[in-house]
Amino acid sequence: MITKRIIPCLDVKDGRVVKGVNFEGLNDVSDPVTLAEYYSDCGADELVFYDITASSEGRKLFTDILTRAASRVFIPLTVGGGISTLSDFDRVLKCGADKVSVNSGAINNPDIIEQAAKLYGSQCVVLSVDAKRVGGSYRVFAKGGRVDTGLDAIEWIKRGENSGAGEIVLNSIDTDGVKNGFDLEMLRAVSDVVKIPVIASGGAGKMEDFLTLFRTLDRVDAGLAASVFHFDEIKISELKRYLKDNGIPVRI
Repeated sequence: MITKRIIPCLDVKDGRVVKGVNFEGLNDVSDPVTLAEYYSDCGADELVFYDITASSEGRKLFTDILTRAASRVFIPLTVGGGISTLSDFDRVLKCGADKVSVNSGAINNPDIIEQAAKLYGSQCVVLSVDAKRVGGSYRVFAKGGRVDTGLDAIEWIKRGENSGAGEIVLNSIDTDGVKNGFDLEMLRAVSDVVKIPVIASGGAGKMEDFLTLFRTLDRVDAGLAASVFHFDEIKISELKRYLKDNGIPVRI
């Protein structure tokens, strides 16, 4: 049986890890390299780094922080933010990333998914989708959740899979930072239409939320969270023991 993954997410702005609610009200948390090293040591299965203002500010993703973090962690590292060209993929991978997450860049240039998958392999290409309910449907948002693209999230994710994306990160803007549980309805709608791994993001508030996620949606491969890990509300080692004790396969 495939083990479920627990993935901390580091949202980086101006060289610091930050966290907000519903993608707004960002507060300073920690130094990203120090935090990445901590998570690598305490049992995280992977790490996700997002340079959350690179796209909206029209600049390239940080590389110095990424290079330092990659030299100190020994688990898979996914990096995103400001990825819009194949040269961006190349630069990030050369800095030590194992996977590259593309969001706004793919919306602006959908061909980049297929191009990157052919050049680097689907296992390197992660399609990250910020989605929100609008008028009874799930809509894709860009620029860090600031801009409604008009794209239907389910159709966009299916297109991403068909283009060669190897993994989907579904960020629910509706539940982000609220800590009332993952967006099971949205996650079900996505996991029902794709075969590639789906990572749930947005809404974790307690260990039971991860248990509910994996018990309810067997097709979801991983749970991603930020503030509950950053502020020690949930310790990853304890979460994994709890999940294992409740029949969820995890790597201890």
